[in-house]
Parts: sequence; C-alpha cells; structure tokens
Amino acid sequence: MIKGIGTDIIELSRIAKVNKKDRLAGRVLSPEEYLKYESLTAEARKIEFLAGRFAVKEAYSKALGSGIGGNISFKEICCVNDSSGKPVLKNDSNAHISISHSKDYAVAMVILEVN
Repeated sequence: MIKGIGTDIIELSRIAKVNKKDRLAGRVLSPEEYLKYESLTAEARKIEFLAGRFAVKEAYSKALGSGIGGNISFKEICCVNDSSGKPVLKNDSNAHISISHSKDYAVAMVILEVN
C-alpha cells in the first residue's frame, strides 16, 4: 500500500548559482553523499549530482508529509547508489526513488510504501 508520494524539480542553474565554494553542498549533503560529490571532477557533473540529491530530499520530505525542517533535515536523508547503480535511501527501505536529469533540470520522485 502507498503511504505517500513526493516529487520535486530544480533548475541546475539555480543550484550552480547558490553553490559558490560548495556552500549548498555542505548544507544539504550527508557526509557520505559529500564524499561522492567531492570525488566528481567535472563541475557540471557535481552540479547535476547536487541538484539530483536536493530534489530527492525535497521529494522524500513531501512524501512524508512534513517538508524539510518539519520532522527531518536535509542531512538526515542520505541517497546512495546500490551495487547496480540504482539510487536508494539509506534511512528508508520502504522508499522507491527515481532521479532524472536534463540539460537544465533535475527531477526526483519518491513513493513510500507501508510495511
């Protein structure tokens, strides 16, 4: 049974504009996500990664029904890739997520299931 659904879309240019000196990355990414972010060498890929993770966290908080800052913070949500490359949330095995990127946008969708 579905417990909640959330979606978010973000402009890559907006993320790039506010991420001067990795400031947004430091505020939004969990320590594990930040290590992955730092390992990326191309600036465009770093922005794409950050925007995707930002969108996942917003979508997840919407699926929970609380929004960011209500009952959960950005850094409490950790999105990693499993062995096949699929994005998963470390803190919620009942969450199904999808991230997509285009030239200008990143979008994420989260579906939460009830056990």
